[in-house]
Amino acid sequence: MELRARGWWLLCAAAALVACVRGDPASKSRSCAEVRQIYGAKGFSLSDVPQAEISGEHLRICPQGYTCCTSEMEENLANRSRAELETALRDSSRALQTMLATQLRGFDDHFQRLLNDSERALQDAFPGAFGELYTQNARAFRDLYAELRLYYRGANLHLEETLAEFWARLLERLFRQLHPQLLLPEDYLDCLGKQAEALRPFGEAPRELRLRATRAFVAARSFVQGLGVAGDVVRKVAQVPLGAECSRAVMKLVYCAHCLGVPGARPCPDYCRNVLKGCLANQADLDAEWRNLLDSMVLITDKFWGPSGVERVVGSVHVWLAEAVNTLQDNRDALTAKVIQGCGSPKVNPQGAGPEERQRRGKAVLPEQPPAGGALEKLVSEAKAQLRDVQDFWISLPGTLCSEKMALSTASDDRCWNGVAKGRYLPEVMGDGLANQINNPEVEVDITKPDMTIRQQIMQLKIMTNRLRSAYNGNDVDFQDASDDGSGSGSGDGCLDDTCSRKAGKKSSSARTPLTHALPGLSEREGQKTSAAGCPQPLAFLLLLLLSLALAVAGPRWR
Repeated sequence: MELRARGWWLLCAAAALVACVRGDPASKSRSCAEVRQIYGAKGFSLSDVPQAEISGEHLRICPQGYTCCTSEMEENLANRSRAELETALRDSSRALQTMLATQLRGFDDHFQRLLNDSERALQDAFPGAFGELYTQNARAFRDLYAELRLYYRGANLHLEETLAEFWARLLERLFRQLHPQLLLPEDYLDCLGKQAEALRPFGEAPRELRLRATRAFVAARSFVQGLGVAGDVVRKVAQVPLGAECSRAVMKLVYCAHCLGVPGARPCPDYCRNVLKGCLANQADLDAEWRNLLDSMVLITDKFWGPSGVERVVGSVHVWLAEAVNTLQDNRDALTAKVIQGCGSPKVNPQGAGPEERQRRGKAVLPEQPPAGGALEKLVSEAKAQLRDVQDFWISLPGTLCSEKMALSTASDDRCWNGVAKGRYLPEVMGDGLANQINNPEVEVDITKPDMTIRQQIMQLKIMTNRLRSAYNGNDVDFQDASDDGSGSGSGDGCLDDTCSRKAGKKSSSARTPLTHALPGLSEREGQKTSAAGCPQPLAFLLLLLLSLALAVAGPRWR
């Protein structure tokens, strides 16, 4: 392959030399006039342009035949060609970023609206249905919704523990309110908490909410995070500068024909593809993990439907809360008897009001929130179509840029610019990716030195894909190694052990772990609800760096 490529270049160089020598003075003067017009249109000084062709021994990039370009012109055009390609890359990337950001905002607004509507329905119905049982505990309900929002937006919370702590705190408060005539010291409430799992004071509502909410919120937040990660990857890769060898190749592709006196010759299509496949070799290596991410995102949308789907669960949190309080009221007497049997008879509070003096309120009957007019179905349908359209973005980028930005030749094969002269382009088109550029005839690529920024983005795609796959199975990858016997398993009615006891349930939010997968737009105020929000985790960063270096070292070595 290397011998054939060298032979091709010798043949083309000889043809170019003959063409230059045989050119008549009139054509040379006319060619330089066209170069003068093009050079001036780029904003450069026309004083740099010679009136007629000159000897080209001074050229460092273009073939050294007779030329219309001085050294300064060649340097200026080389810089301009690099800038033009970088602009084209940014434009292509910006269109993809815009699409992903639009999708993210649409889904984020929809999920936030579902949760907001649920909280609004609770605030409208609970005061009239439960009276002081709600009004004296309104903050506990507000805190629950606040923590659900934090979790959705990326706070490193354990959702099952959050729900378990809520039910434990609510049981204490409501039991005390339902029995104002009793003295209930801390040790008695601790005993109540330990009895809660067997007593199931809230019925099946805590268990149903835990099972369904975990799957629904994990699916919603991982999907939106996936859109955010995809957009970040595109943005960071678009900032990777072009290498020196790429800049030389692009100059030869775009402007050397002008310097050589054949400004009307447009690049051969295969020639352009080889240049850009070499320039964008590292970007093409994103392809496999990019496809995996988009496939996983399309798959997770299946979890948006059904009894445990995002649409129904996130918008109906208040329904399970109402069912739980209704059950507690209905079973108050039986519950009290069982608590006394297990924890003993508490002392009477001489200053407390009797239970008969506290008027009992009616039940709260709340229908589930209806689907929002097919809004989610429309969002998902559009997202699936658009994500599938951009699956081959990275490997199709060279062809797209060549066809849309490089003004390729539409003439026959022997009339296009092949990098040396006007004629047929013989080398074969290289494959995609870094490893396939070992014999690229246009761009010298060191396949043993991958771009580290792009390798880091490949790792980010892998990490996000793993999160989505775990979410599809109902698991939050941040906590998948935690024991299933921890708090929140079972019905969530109370604590199973000391880690979920009444005292643990009162722990400050400042003790929580920081935001690790925050969605775009998370405010600083929300972030401060967790300690060190927005600060990088040194261990995670170090592991990511080591993995990236390992990939680079483990890459194929060619001799």
